[in-house]
Amino acid sequence: ALCWSLAPLSLHLPLPGWRRGSAASPTAPAGPRRDGERDDAFPTPTSVNYHFTRQCNYKCGFCFHTAKTSFVLPLEEAERGLAMLKEAGMEKINFSGGEPFLQDRGEFVGKLVQFCKQELKLPSVSIVSNGSLVRERWFKKYGEYLDILAISCDSFDEDVNILIGRGQGKKNHVENLHKLRQWCQEYAVAFKINSVINRFNIEEDMNEQIKALNPVRWKVFQCLLIEGENCGEDALREAEKFVISDEDFERFLDRHRDVSCLVPESNQKMKDSYLILDEYMRFLNCRNGRKEPSKSILDVGVEAAIKFSGFDEQMFLKRGGKYVWSKADMKLDW
Repeated sequence: ALCWSLAPLSLHLPLPGWRRGSAASPTAPAGPRRDGERDDAFPTPTSVNYHFTRQCNYKCGFCFHTAKTSFVLPLEEAERGLAMLKEAGMEKINFSGGEPFLQDRGEFVGKLVQFCKQELKLPSVSIVSNGSLVRERWFKKYGEYLDILAISCDSFDEDVNILIGRGQGKKNHVENLHKLRQWCQEYAVAFKINSVINRFNIEEDMNEQIKALNPVRWKVFQCLLIEGENCGEDALREAEKFVISDEDFERFLDRHRDVSCLVPESNQKMKDSYLILDEYMRFLNCRNGRKEPSKSILDVGVEAAIKFSGFDEQMFLKRGGKYVWSKADMKLDW
């Protein structure tokens, strides 16, 4: 990946003018297939997770998208790729990392958020962050363009957060979470929490804290191993000690079954049901337990790249990947 040349990434390349349809008529809308007609349909990139940076200020032991490069696309190239995805049918973009607010003190992700909402008019724009670098001035400048801010919080015990790698020094991760929740309410941004259930928090009861924070969604993930990222010889993390069994995960879910906003995701649901773009705008195929990249959409287009993504569109729908994700449609008390 480090040897990829940026020469082909010219700003003057035309955007592919295709829609989902047949190979013979790439701009034609999808319709019923005639007898004998070849089925060239490809997955629609309805919801895309763009990990535009791998750099992070935390060292979470189970992280499965680690800082293997420091590369970040120029803003103009990132915007070109996002426009291509919109043309291909993208309705929701989620910016992630690494830590998205690390790049240019949040200005980079802020400009991308504004572009996607203002120029591309996407129904949903979201960010996943550890929350440590988010400032109120960012909300004042970019909050109106953001639908959902998801903050990673794996424990409400600060000692456990430190064990996991989410320690903030003198800052308290949990106290910061409440501050971010308040800003989201003040600046009309839907607040979401992501938690990775692992060996260090499996026995924790989070019912009271989650209900008090009242996020629109509480995504609960089972700790996942990805070779080359958080396990294996060339990995930057050793996540084996964080792994829990399927039975352990179900036990945690059962303990929190009365939390109405709970959205559980087991390893099986996670692997094939997410469209992940890396820092080079390559789709990452996780079906074989490691991240195998396609060619960049900036070089070959969305249709050619997405065929190698390993994306299971049916699993995406089955796990509830399509939901009310625009804040304009949410019934929230701002």
